[in-house]
Amino acid sequence: MAAGEQRWCVVTGGRGFAARHLVNMLVRSEKFSVRVADLGPTIDLEPSEENGILGEALRDGRAVYVTIDLRNKAQVLKAFQGAEAVFHMAAPNSSINNYQLHHSVNVDGTKNVIDACVEQKVKKLIYTSSPSVVFDGVHGIVNGDESLPYPAQHNDHYSATKAEGEALVIKSNGVNGLLTCCIRPSSIFGPGDKLLVPSLIAAAKAGKSKFIIGDGNNVYDFTYVENVAHAHICAERALSSEGAVVERAAGQAYFITNMEPIKFWEFLSLILEGLGYERPRIKIPALVMMPIAHVVEWTYKLLGPYGMKVPQLIPSRVRLLSCTRSFNCSKAKDRLGYTPIVTLQEGLKRTLESYPQLRAEHQPKREGPSKASTYLGSGRVADTLLWKDKKQTIITLIVLAAIYFNFVASGFSIITAFSKILLGIAIFLLIHGYLPRKLLGYSVEKLSPSHFELSEEKSQRVATSVASSWNGAVNVLKSLAKGNDGMLFVKVAFFLLAISFLGAVSLRSLFVIGLPVAFLAFYVYEKKEQEIDSIFLEVLSCGSKLKSDIVKKLRRSKRTE
Repeated sequence: MAAGEQRWCVVTGGRGFAARHLVNMLVRSEKFSVRVADLGPTIDLEPSEENGILGEALRDGRAVYVTIDLRNKAQVLKAFQGAEAVFHMAAPNSSINNYQLHHSVNVDGTKNVIDACVEQKVKKLIYTSSPSVVFDGVHGIVNGDESLPYPAQHNDHYSATKAEGEALVIKSNGVNGLLTCCIRPSSIFGPGDKLLVPSLIAAAKAGKSKFIIGDGNNVYDFTYVENVAHAHICAERALSSEGAVVERAAGQAYFITNMEPIKFWEFLSLILEGLGYERPRIKIPALVMMPIAHVVEWTYKLLGPYGMKVPQLIPSRVRLLSCTRSFNCSKAKDRLGYTPIVTLQEGLKRTLESYPQLRAEHQPKREGPSKASTYLGSGRVADTLLWKDKKQTIITLIVLAAIYFNFVASGFSIITAFSKILLGIAIFLLIHGYLPRKLLGYSVEKLSPSHFELSEEKSQRVATSVASSWNGAVNVLKSLAKGNDGMLFVKVAFFLLAISFLGAVSLRSLFVIGLPVAFLAFYVYEKKEQEIDSIFLEVLSCGSKLKSDIVKKLRRSKRTE
């Protein structure tokens, strides 16, 4: 394309996942110079982009970056000046179910895009919509075509506002010579995706990917990202045609898929297995998950303003994971000339190759003992509670169960129970002492007297520890007696209240509650150390932020009084 003959197109949301692939495809085609329009003040290229076709195009002027907020009409008008075609791909994160956000961008922003196209005499507007515009979140869609109407109630605010935006674009076709159409790509995947694959692997690391929500037979249409970009190119080409071709293409919406429907959970399994993780296998009915999802969503609404991350387990997501959503591409094939250029198998292969850092064998291995083991002293107690010595753990559980049913559950007092335990031990030692060293072919290991002896070294350690604890308690009392350490008093009071609470708990309750917690809590913590620590830090952060906000509000209220 010679200088002075540049034909410009604009890609809104040009730094998004699918938009990046479209930008590269447009630059490569050399039909247009490309304005990459997005929210950021500058364009930050990844190393592969800097050394690739986009970096080269930005350096030689075949591509430029413009900052644009679709809610600011003046910015939109400026970005569209002199453009021949606009690919409107900008949209907020669909997982954030915020009506005000989605409406301001998907509806009000799209109105600004349409008005700017009309005022700047843009010839073609291709709008990136979504198959969710015809999904109500209740009824599955099997090989659905474009005759499906918008439902009375959408699955979420994103889908509802995308439907409004799509309707506006279709209605604007023919206004001041503007030709429009809408692309509905289904479940996009591929290299550069920062949502599907990363969140799936994060779930696998957290042990959540083993679950299937629903019966696992729901069918989906996944679309490789290059095919989505290609569909936009086909749409622009059809709108650039003449006569009957453009008349049939314009003012329409089109489903775009890979034309290879697959079971949703089988597709996820192929990604997980391809990166070295186990495939999902435990089925949980969607009806069981929905109440939990509602609680999670309610919690996010409550704590979201204080820093809580957007949760994945929300009602709209549960519906998406458990319903069939497959679509017919015949209309796009007939009127736009669209057919997939990359098969599902090849797309999966390229996707898996693009995430070497997420492969299971590349995940950092824990070095040294776990925190749980360290907290438990890294000795026999740790080996028992963390199930490292399974034989020892099982024997301990059997002994504790016998103690519970014979002494604790019977309602004995602590002294009576303790004396009976000692009696039981004495009887066991007596019988064990009389047993021969060989019994029915098995060797009987005799207990040496040293098992019951306390060495001088251990005695000194115990005495030193007791003396140190006593001296520490005396020092605390001395500090309290001075009356100038309020925080120390709070700590002592809290400690004594905790002791009094534990003292009120019966021995039976300690066995029923304490032992299962001891044998399960430490084991679970060791297995999910990073996840539990991150949740704890997140709660701590939210608590600190909440405390800070409350303090600020109190200070403001005092100033206004």
